[in-house]
Amino acid sequence: MKSVLIVLDVLVVIALILGSSFISRRNQMAIKKEAVNAAWSQVDVVLQRRADLIPNLVETVKGMAVQEQIVFGDIAKARSALLSAHTPAEKIAANGQLDNALGRLLLVVENYPQLKSNENFLRLQDELAGTENRIAVERRRYNEVAQQFNTSVIKFPANLVANFTGFKPKAYFRGVTGSAQPPEVNFQPFGNQPAPAPAPAPTPAPATGTR
Repeated sequence: MKSVLIVLDVLVVIALILGSSFISRRNQMAIKKEAVNAAWSQVDVVLQRRADLIPNLVETVKGMAVQEQIVFGDIAKARSALLSAHTPAEKIAANGQLDNALGRLLLVVENYPQLKSNENFLRLQDELAGTENRIAVERRRYNEVAQQFNTSVIKFPANLVANFTGFKPKAYFRGVTGSAQPPEVNFQPFGNQPAPAPAPAPTPAPATGTR
């Protein structure tokens, strides 16, 4: 009987140790998950800020480039997809589409140097450039805390706790495929383009003598 009690005591101690370890690891995951959520909220703020700037930018460009309807339509669709997305993964995917659409807009803008004298456009350019920088900063911060959380979720034996309590790895916020940099917003080169080389003077026709 005494040996049975000893075995029970040992089992109780083991259970307490395992239970304490389980609770500790779960709490650590919960803390890291909240850090990921907090970092994503900052990303969400700057994504929303850029989405708010885009309509005014497009309208300004549209006033001088009315024939670029396909590009404007693609931007409108990408922006709508971003605003209607709910989860971080959905917003990350929609943001990639918006990055691509904005990249095409910047190529269109290069064909309209008169925009460099439009004060509203230049103001929007500065605001958008600042927002792109903020997105890059907040994306890096989010990926750092997401990596910490994901590591804690997939490492053994913490992954056993994660599977039991429903913790899943977070998606990373990556840039557009094929580019590690955010879209570069810089329309200033319009005024600095080299002037085209003058056309060569026509060769005079040989004079015809009179007989």
